[in-house]
Amino acid sequence: MWLLFLSVPLLPAVAMVSHRHRVTISALCGGVLSWVLGRGRGRGQGAACARSTHAFVFSECTHGKADSVLATFDLYAETHPSLSLGPQRGQVLDKVVRRVAPRLVLELGMHCGYGSIRMLRLLPPAGRLLTVEGDPLASELGEELLLVAGFKHHQFQVLTCSSVDAIASLRPHLGSEDGTCEGLDLVLMDHDPQRYLEDLVALDAEGLLRPSGCYILLVHRDQGPGASRALMEQITARNGRYALRTEENAVMELYYCVDG
Repeated sequence: MWLLFLSVPLLPAVAMVSHRHRVTISALCGGVLSWVLGRGRGRGQGAACARSTHAFVFSECTHGKADSVLATFDLYAETHPSLSLGPQRGQVLDKVVRRVAPRLVLELGMHCGYGSIRMLRLLPPAGRLLTVEGDPLASELGEELLLVAGFKHHQFQVLTCSSVDAIASLRPHLGSEDGTCEGLDLVLMDHDPQRYLEDLVALDAEGLLRPSGCYILLVHRDQGPGASRALMEQITARNGRYALRTEENAVMELYYCVDG
C-alpha cells in the first residue's frame, strides 16, 4: 500500500513520457515480444504466433493476390510480434531473386510463408521452391497461405521436418528428367542460426549446391553486429568455395562456386 501511495505523484510524469515516446515504447515492446517468440519456438509461443498471423492474413488479404498477402503480413507486423522477414529484409531478398532468376530454391525456415511468397512471385515460369519448416502447425498454416496467395502445388513443395532430415533426403526432389541432380541455385536460411554453418556444410557435402554457382542468403535475427562476420570467417576457413557478396539489413549473401 505504501508503494502505491508513493507512486501516485509520479503518475503525471509517467503519463507524459509515455505519450511523448509512445512510438518508441511500442517498437521496443514489439521487438522484445518478437525476440521472446523467436527464442520460444517449439515451446508454444511460436505456435501462438503462427495461429495469430495466419488468422489475420487469411481474413484481411485479397485472396489470389500475392502482393496483397505480403502487405497484410506487413500490416500485422506493425502491431504484433511476428516471425516474418519484414519489408526491409524482403526487399533484399527480392533484389537477389530478380538478379539470379533461380530455377531451384531451397528455403530453410518457412514460418508462415512470408519469404516463400516473396520468392515465388518472382521466380521464372520453370522455377520451383522447396521450403522446410520443422513446426507442423506453422508448416500447415504457411502452406495454406501460399495457396491463398495464388500459387499452385507444382510451383512449391513444403517439407515438414528438421533441416537435418530435409537435407539428407533432398536429392530426389532436385532431379531432372534424366535422373541427374541439377543442384540448387538459391538457398535462403532463416531457421536456427546455430544450424547455419552445419547445414551449409551438409548441403555442400551432399552435392546439392549447383557447382557452377549457387547463392546463399543467411538471415540474422537478434544477433550481434559481428555475428555474420564470425560466421563468414568459419565458412571461408573450411575451403575457398565461398565468397561474401553483400550484407544488408542483417541479410548476408554468399556466392558458392566449385567450377571456378
